[in-house]
Amino acid sequence: MISDQAWQDALVLWDFQLMKHEARTCSVAIGLGSHDLGVADTTADLYHRGFAPLIVFTGATSRTTEDRMPRGEAEHYRERALELGVPASAILVEPRARNTGENVQFSRALLAEQGVDVSSVLLVSKPYEERRAYATARKLWPEVEIVSASTPMSFGEYVESIGDARLVVDMLVGAQQRLLVYPREGFMISMDVPEGVTAAYERLCAAGFTNRVIRSAADWATG
Repeated sequence: MISDQAWQDALVLWDFQLMKHEARTCSVAIGLGSHDLGVADTTADLYHRGFAPLIVFTGATSRTTEDRMPRGEAEHYRERALELGVPASAILVEPRARNTGENVQFSRALLAEQGVDVSSVLLVSKPYEERRAYATARKLWPEVEIVSASTPMSFGEYVESIGDARLVVDMLVGAQQRLLVYPREGFMISMDVPEGVTAAYERLCAAGFTNRVIRSAADWATG
């Protein structure tokens, strides 16, 4: 069970993570691998609506996806996009990335290898990782414009779609922690965090939603 206070605190983090960018036409759409196939659905929808002529799906597997996506997150995303009518010629697959930084770096390298001129990126993530993904891309690919995108839905709708409220709150807390500590490591740009957001994050940590919190140096490479 998730208490009313924890639910309200999760809503605060959810709203903060959303960058609230308006989608616009970009050089490429990059779908960041994860446990959520909704990222592939949204990337395919943006392609069909003409917001990007090319898609890169990026991601290997993680502890949350190795069972449900054994061929790798990017490959499962590609298969989903094909089912949704995206032509194979419009999809590139980057199968090695194991964290957001690698998603950005490896996708950038793949596009350069393919001779794709990139001035702007439609960065598609889970809703609760928009800000983390944006801050990472701005650090590692500063010369391009980054437009954040995700499936438009409420926190309650997202929890229902995933079917595991605790997993979603754990992920929210993990994303928020990285916004606080990764800038010091040079992994992302620093972004202002309102006091109310920090307070909500700290209460959720105290309540035990720490499954995705980095505790040791070994966690840096996978998160």
